[in-house]
Amino acid sequence: MRVVMLGYQTWGHKTLEALVKSRHQVELVVTHPPSEHSYESIWADSVEDLARSEGIDVHLAKRPTDELIAAVTDIAPDVMVANNWRTWLPPELFAIPEHGTLNLHDSLLPEFTGFSPVIWALISGASQTGLTAHMMDDDLDTGGIITQRAVPITDTSTGTGLVQATIDLIPEVLIEALDAIEFGTAELTPQDLSRRTFFHKRADIDSLVDWTKPAGEIERFVRALQDPYPNAYTWFHGERLRITAAHLSRSIYGGTPGRVFIAEDDGMVIVAGSEAYRGGSRGLVIDRLRTDDGVEHKALDYFTRGGGYLTNTPA
Repeated sequence: MRVVMLGYQTWGHKTLEALVKSRHQVELVVTHPPSEHSYESIWADSVEDLARSEGIDVHLAKRPTDELIAAVTDIAPDVMVANNWRTWLPPELFAIPEHGTLNLHDSLLPEFTGFSPVIWALISGASQTGLTAHMMDDDLDTGGIITQRAVPITDTSTGTGLVQATIDLIPEVLIEALDAIEFGTAELTPQDLSRRTFFHKRADIDSLVDWTKPAGEIERFVRALQDPYPNAYTWFHGERLRITAAHLSRSIYGGTPGRVFIAEDDGMVIVAGSEAYRGGSRGLVIDRLRTDDGVEHKALDYFTRGGGYLTNTPA
């Protein structure tokens, strides 16, 4: 089939790579200009560079324009493919191809619609994430599903590992969906939108630790925000500390959330949980942290003794 592809970052790059290796013909690639946004400057394999290296025409746009709609209309592709296109596509664009527009979304829709779905899934305590191929409709990530693949979320999963696992699924899911479209075997499963969850774009403030949450949730939060993502962070005596490794304490610790308490194992216990004052909560053991100068520290080298509080502001 003749394809127009819209995509960005590593997700779009992997999608284009799979299309180039397939029997399908990519007529045009549409991608966003590079961005300095913290969540767009990582996983930043260039769709534009790959397309140009393959001799494919490229259109750069922050959002759909009349110029883009006209260009796609002139091409009259059989199908469009989108992956990690960051803005809403109007029906004047996504309905141009005879077979419509196939979108790849890295969650098990209808759950975790929207942005950074893998990170939000891990933070939320979901048991799995995955990749969905669905047809685009008027709303965001709500169209009929052609195929899905699941990735389990375990007690040791990291955001980085899960993102890579879903990226690795792209070629298989993409080609399976395109085959179904081309050969007329696609069976679209409507989404149960009563189960839809819609998550916003992440910003730096979304990585701030809330010490009133249970330590188990904070530990999962730290795993979700491993490098290259903006790490979970907190403040101590006016200095920002990025938590790069932590685990749940063995013992129960009581007191005020955020208190730098005592050494356990090779790390420093921080009191956590809104019910910590009752003496029924585990703490978070910080193993490693990074200061804003980029230096990584063992927690017990940084916290030479207990005392003081980790806070949500520099003051």
